[in-house]
Amino acid sequence: MAEIEINGGRVVYEFVGPDDGEVVVLTPGGRFGKDHGGVPELAGALAAGGKRVLLWDRPNCGASDVQLFGTSESHMRAETLGLLVEELGVGPVVAAGGSGGARDTILFTLLFPELVTRLAVWSIVGGTFSTMSLAGVYVLNELRAVRMSGIEGVLRLPAWAELVEANPRNRDRLLAIGAEEFERVMNRWLDAYVPKPNEVIPGVPDWQFADITVPTLIIRGGEKDFDHPKRTSFEVHALIRGSVLVDPPWPEDAWERAVEASFAGKGSVFDPWRQAAPLLLDFVDGREVGPGALAPGRARG
Repeated sequence: MAEIEINGGRVVYEFVGPDDGEVVVLTPGGRFGKDHGGVPELAGALAAGGKRVLLWDRPNCGASDVQLFGTSESHMRAETLGLLVEELGVGPVVAAGGSGGARDTILFTLLFPELVTRLAVWSIVGGTFSTMSLAGVYVLNELRAVRMSGIEGVLRLPAWAELVEANPRNRDRLLAIGAEEFERVMNRWLDAYVPKPNEVIPGVPDWQFADITVPTLIIRGGEKDFDHPKRTSFEVHALIRGSVLVDPPWPEDAWERAVEASFAGKGSVFDPWRQAAPLLLDFVDGREVGPGALAPGRARG
């Protein structure tokens, strides 16, 4: 594990796999770090297939520094990833991510097209319920806390307390940001989670997807995965010209089962991801992907 300063904050990262392997950047979702269950397992499987996997703790995740800037939190993370890849000198890369990491990865591809050779995403958030749920996960509690108790109230929130525990520098960083600036940024980030016409995924206008021209793989959402709707994956497929949409390599109810297991302390929400390794390796190596693959640029009627 190593760290590097990007935009005034330290970013923790590591490589898994052979030094001469094609670089795949793997980005998880939520405010989970690179070591959260399911992520290292997928990275290990890709490394076993000859890939050099870049794992990283995004700002406000894992052991990296807290940072607050950008149009949305995903825009901030996408910018950070682009600068990280440039600083490490490993581009261009295959960009892969799930859940919130899918959104971060799509934005990374849009902001730094010269750094991406292929794009693979799954468990994409979209739709009214899923998008508004994220406001509760990422912003609303923070706004209540900072308005009622200042930055000290934010420090007492479990999610931010965990960031301080993992990286004690973060306490001083949050105190330096202060209540006024913290509230200002959270209000701006909240706007991404207000559902809007012509915005399939939070904070990314539909017209921007036309700028994605690299080969793209989209793994469909589960039948009743309300956090990562099946419909959203079809919509993103329709927006990215030439993309390929495939059925998930895990059971249709894998997300629901993983969430239940996680709440019971018996696993991680990302545990099913390991099952995507053969599909991802086929895609990265340019082999035909499937089963359940759709013809490029076409959706089921």
